[in-house]
Amino acid sequence: MGQRIMRTSRTIFERESELAAVDEALGELTGLRRDGAEPSDRPRGALLAFAGRAGIGKTTLLAEVRRRAAAMGCTVLSGRGGDQEQRVAFHVARQLLQPQLAGTGESDLRASLGSWYDIVGPALGLCAPTAGAPPDQQGLRDGLDWVLTHLAVLRAPMVLVLDDAHWADPESLGWLAGFAPRAEQLPLLVVVAYRPDELPEHAEAFRGLPGRAGGRPIGLEPLSAPAVARLVREAVGDYADDAFCRECWAVTGGNPFETVELIAKVRDRGVTPTEPGAHLLRDLAAAVKGSGLVARLERLSTSTVRFAWACAVLGTEIHPRLAAAVAGLGHEEAADAADALRGARILTGVDPLEFVHPLIATAVYRAIQPGIRVALHGQAAWCLIDDGQGPSAAARHLLETHPDGDAWVVQQLRAAAGETLRAGAPDAARSYLARALREPPPFEDRAAVLYELGSASLLTEPATTVNHLRAALEEPIADPCLRHHIVYRLSQVLAHSDRLAEASDTLAREIRVTEDARVKLRMVAEQFMWDAFRADEPDHPSRSRRLTKLADRIKGRDLTERYIIGLRTWDAVLRGEPSHVALHHAERALAGGLGWAEPDRGFEVPVLVALAFMYADRPGRTEELFASGIADFEKQGWRGAHLSFAYTLLGYLRYRRGRLAEAEDFVQAGLRLAERVGPGTPAHWYAVGILIEVLLARGRVAEAARTGERFSFCAPFPAAVVFPDAQTVHGELLLARGLTKEAAEELASAGRRLEPRGIRNPAWCPWQLHLARAEAQETPERAVATALEAVARARQFGAPSAVGQALRTAAEVSSGSVRITYLEEAVGHLERSPAAYELACALVALGTELRRTGRPRDAAEHLYRGLDAAVQCGADGLVETARDELAAAGLRPRRLHSTETDTLTSRERSAANLAARGRTEAEIARELQVDEGAAVRLLSAVYRKMGTDSTGLAVALRPG
Repeated sequence: MGQRIMRTSRTIFERESELAAVDEALGELTGLRRDGAEPSDRPRGALLAFAGRAGIGKTTLLAEVRRRAAAMGCTVLSGRGGDQEQRVAFHVARQLLQPQLAGTGESDLRASLGSWYDIVGPALGLCAPTAGAPPDQQGLRDGLDWVLTHLAVLRAPMVLVLDDAHWADPESLGWLAGFAPRAEQLPLLVVVAYRPDELPEHAEAFRGLPGRAGGRPIGLEPLSAPAVARLVREAVGDYADDAFCRECWAVTGGNPFETVELIAKVRDRGVTPTEPGAHLLRDLAAAVKGSGLVARLERLSTSTVRFAWACAVLGTEIHPRLAAAVAGLGHEEAADAADALRGARILTGVDPLEFVHPLIATAVYRAIQPGIRVALHGQAAWCLIDDGQGPSAAARHLLETHPDGDAWVVQQLRAAAGETLRAGAPDAARSYLARALREPPPFEDRAAVLYELGSASLLTEPATTVNHLRAALEEPIADPCLRHHIVYRLSQVLAHSDRLAEASDTLAREIRVTEDARVKLRMVAEQFMWDAFRADEPDHPSRSRRLTKLADRIKGRDLTERYIIGLRTWDAVLRGEPSHVALHHAERALAGGLGWAEPDRGFEVPVLVALAFMYADRPGRTEELFASGIADFEKQGWRGAHLSFAYTLLGYLRYRRGRLAEAEDFVQAGLRLAERVGPGTPAHWYAVGILIEVLLARGRVAEAARTGERFSFCAPFPAAVVFPDAQTVHGELLLARGLTKEAAEELASAGRRLEPRGIRNPAWCPWQLHLARAEAQETPERAVATALEAVARARQFGAPSAVGQALRTAAEVSSGSVRITYLEEAVGHLERSPAAYELACALVALGTELRRTGRPRDAAEHLYRGLDAAVQCGADGLVETARDELAAAGLRPRRLHSTETDTLTSRERSAANLAARGRTEAEIARELQVDEGAAVRLLSAVYRKMGTDSTGLAVALRPG
């Protein structure tokens, strides 16, 4: 086609368009266009992906990318996937990042990585794994994202080059595929090359990542006949005739690697590059690859062949001393073998050695007889352990050996699995343990291996975990502690798989045969916990009585006792006992410490204790506990389901405080994390249910309905209890859509499910309030009775927000003058609560009722306050309702003015200003150096004197 042949320090043929794309990307990255002019926008990164079959020239092209990037002053990170290293977790990530960090002292590295040190350090080989629970995979990916982003900014401009991505380990490749789209927002150019027909499923994202090719990789084509002719003549001389060059092209198909190797053979054999010698080319080409290459290797000495085999088994970054040990050769003999293999164009380099091309490495490896290959892998594993590189380095070789009942093999594989699991690669750990089980392990160790295998599968394959743990319990177990841990883990994974009844039954069986009193107490605590989350628990009242009796006699001396007290706290909330009772037990549970990331414990009980404060109108305390819990999660690198729950429930807290915009942001963040965990999980139900409630409060009914449809938020509902109750939220959504009959059926069904279990607190589940509204049109008397029953239950619990909300509902379904009475009392309760949105609703409802009964002046005050509160909450639908009511009263919305601020003391004014800026009670207490109770009293005085609540302060304190 008349393409221009480009020459660099090494000639690269027919890659003009590819190199032009590289130059353009490098120009934008470094801030210079190819013409030297300044770009119109700031320098930015990009992704370049090159795809092509083996030998097409990807490695040569990427070498040129590295050369050009370095010449332009870029920091270059380089990595390469290896056929033999695909099972080594984070092998590629270490190649890319470790050289940038490994030279730093530990103290400086800790200071640089901060909280990510213990999370990413083990994965990158920078430090040993900690003894705690491993990070989840998403948390580790987030940590690697942070490290690469930090390096890209600190050492900009940066170019990351990954060759043979199809052979990269799954952990590294999954991380890079997720990170690559972010390159465009960083001073980072990511360049990836791979064989498209060998790209594994876990790397499919690379086929469609945004890049310079319009979302597709740039395909590399074979060389044309003229390009091959230029390549031949450059190597053997201009006298190579056209017929000879055409035959070179024909026998290699334009494959650059095969062409270069063929020309080398021509030179070695002294073949004259003219038409008479062209018939020799096919035989020479056959010797370049496959069986021909193997035959060429076998003509070398026995020791040389064995050294080549050892190198093929070791893979990339081959150290001659280690290869000699694997091959069983002395130093001099190994050096001679390496020289011979370099001369035969099989190996290159000195220390480390590497194969001239991956195709050669593959051909040599596959040529090793199976029995010898297995033996070499076994020898390699032993040599790596003897060299001090540890079980993790040896494990991939042990995977290739035949089971032989060797206890040493089992020991190394278990140790490697432990290191790899704590480094954040459960899939790799699982493969090591599955191989250890096939060895098989000694009879007395079989249960322990099954337990470890189940634990490694916990986050990714819970059903498999259940099978392994149940199998472990069937084995003879001499160590009672091991048996107990198996039971704890089995019940945990069953519960997290929405099989709560099985989790409870598993613990019940073990409780009957356990003799250790402290162990039995912990099992009882675990059973109480999973039963508390069962939507179908058959005997809740009995459990509640037993829990109350137990919790009242223990002192909270250890974590198990504090968990039981925490569960007593939650039981009091659900049953609607007076809120001061629940808070008393909550403080008892917290007194000795109740961390959210305790080893071998769930985070459920600490969350329940924190939420008890929220339902009892102490949201500041809840926020403190959530902030501490989220910090625990992030410190551990738990950024999957754990963090999703935390953000989602924090959004729920903001919703209940009336900060609807903040609530929506938090819940959306939690939902994004939940989607990464997987659909249909409890984290999904929590996030979607709370999001629907927030959207309804903001007046976006259609969007709430679309959200429900998108995530199939309908029956069948989960077997686990979720917050808020999913069936009740679904009924509320049906009611908001005007489907009152369907809503009434759904809400009544929720009541029939909850009532027998003694769950009677409308602060936790307001199914009666929504049911009363649904019944109001068809059966008004029943609606009033339903609402008043909810009022009575709310009064028993005693939280002002619950009482106020129930009274507002009672007013809505009642008739006559009692409506105003209920609403005035509702406003009084809600003014003493943190429920700003509920207060806004009550104010607007009271103003509306006053206007309709002929009291427009009284109505105006409440409507104006309700409007201001609705605006502050972000309740757009309520804002429109208030505006309509003001217009109906002949008034127009105005900004709230207040002269009452003159009556505030200096301390009250300080508290008011902090509250107006969104500070929590706990934050106000810290800033004013008072306890939280004093801060609450100060704010109550402010609200009373100013005639507003926390949501109206920003408006009331505005100058003018």
